[in-house]
Amino acid sequence: MSNTDFTIFSSTQLREFTTEVFVHFDVPYDDAILAADVLAYSDEHGIDSHGIARLKTYFDLLRTGKINPKPEIKIIREKSSTATIDGDNGLGLVVGPKCMDIAIQKAKLHGSGWVSVCNTNHYGAAGYYPVMALKDDIIGLSMTNTTKGVAPFNGAEKMLGTNPLAIAFPAYKEPPIIIDLASSAVAYGKVEIADRKNEKIPEGWCIDKNGYSTTMPSEMINGGALLPLGSDKDGSGHKGYCLASMVDILSAVLSGANWGPFTVPFAINSALPEKQVGKGIGHFFGAWEIDGFRDKNEFKTNIDEWIHTMRNTLPRPGTSGVLIPGDPEREAYQLRMRDGIPLHKEVVNSLMDIASYTGINIPS
Repeated sequence: MSNTDFTIFSSTQLREFTTEVFVHFDVPYDDAILAADVLAYSDEHGIDSHGIARLKTYFDLLRTGKINPKPEIKIIREKSSTATIDGDNGLGLVVGPKCMDIAIQKAKLHGSGWVSVCNTNHYGAAGYYPVMALKDDIIGLSMTNTTKGVAPFNGAEKMLGTNPLAIAFPAYKEPPIIIDLASSAVAYGKVEIADRKNEKIPEGWCIDKNGYSTTMPSEMINGGALLPLGSDKDGSGHKGYCLASMVDILSAVLSGANWGPFTVPFAINSALPEKQVGKGIGHFFGAWEIDGFRDKNEFKTNIDEWIHTMRNTLPRPGTSGVLIPGDPEREAYQLRMRDGIPLHKEVVNSLMDIASYTGINIPS
């Protein structure tokens, strides 16, 4: 890819543009800032598949009235440390942070907080949410089910979403450990990026519409499916399938959202599933107070020691050595906050379409 395929924007420019777009569609200003923050987290940390590249889809869904810009988020069932919440078909970028905050507040009161959410929409990068808990030295957990795109182990059609999960642990002097992964072999957005760049994808990521392995992104996008983490029996693909099942059940079956192949698609032109078995898609959030298990500072010091031990691992030949979960995103953040955020021309074109419709000036 040449440099002419990308345009550099500052984080501030993208945040302001995104906020204005949400406000244009009657999202309250504070909620618009919050939604923009979730998307900015991805762009600033190098998670290009979940940042402003997704704004066009949110734009389409808001424009056609398929997302409620002013949801009344309600607790529909609750005990001291648990709750189920109806997101009133709001932006997942707004519903998600508010529900994660409820989990955090429950953890402060009761030692742990667990929140399942139904009737919501795509919530951005899973890693955003456990990071919210770190400012209070709380361990955070987040997961969500997503539109079907992944074949179950030994299956040849889409039945599950990429169903990501994330968890974050605070450290003492070291940066926190932040684990954020899809339960599929790869996130769907990475296949989109490869297709956008006209590049092949690695073997083991996808199958075509006939169930055969493919390295062509278009063959997955047009009727194929992603594979679960591990891909096949040789890579222990059943483990990724089990992770995806866990996320689907905790996020959707537990909350009363749509699960499995009935999950509402996050795309304006996608056909709806044959039936609805719940309300919207689902999220699941967790938070733990460390003091409920051991002294907080001792734990954080041990996390530092854990990090030092892993970093000092003898590296495999031809590698740069062991990384700590969260390192690539931290490195991307430092570079992008200094040099700007590169957006592919197709993403820029989508922003231009939004600007043309709304009258909001696109960043220059």
